[in-house]
Amino acid sequence: MWTTGDELLRLLGALGNPHRLRIVAALRAERTYVSKLARELRISRALLQVHLRKLEAAGLVEASFEVGEDGKTLRFYELTPFSVVLTPETIAAAVPTLTTPESVQRDGEEGRT
Repeated sequence: MWTTGDELLRLLGALGNPHRLRIVAALRAERTYVSKLARELRISRALLQVHLRKLEAAGLVEASFEVGEDGKTLRFYELTPFSVVLTPETIAAAVPTLTTPESVQRDGEEGRT
């Protein structure tokens, strides 16, 4: 699924949020459209869209448009098949390919002496 350190960070970042984990779990059962998914998860459509965009950017979900019975265009989302295997070796292999600025790589180290 990922080939570089940056892609690994994008993937882990996309999965590092409880709302996005709930979205992945819901889409595992079936593809669905935004309004229905928002109702099921009990979050606003606007917030759902933010999280869906992050998941889509990481390649974890795909969107498509369909016209509903009432003539309205609906945006459907479905999971993209993926698998993540993290081992110390795979992480070590990804690190040399990181292009993240050094200041971000040291995130959490500020204030230490």
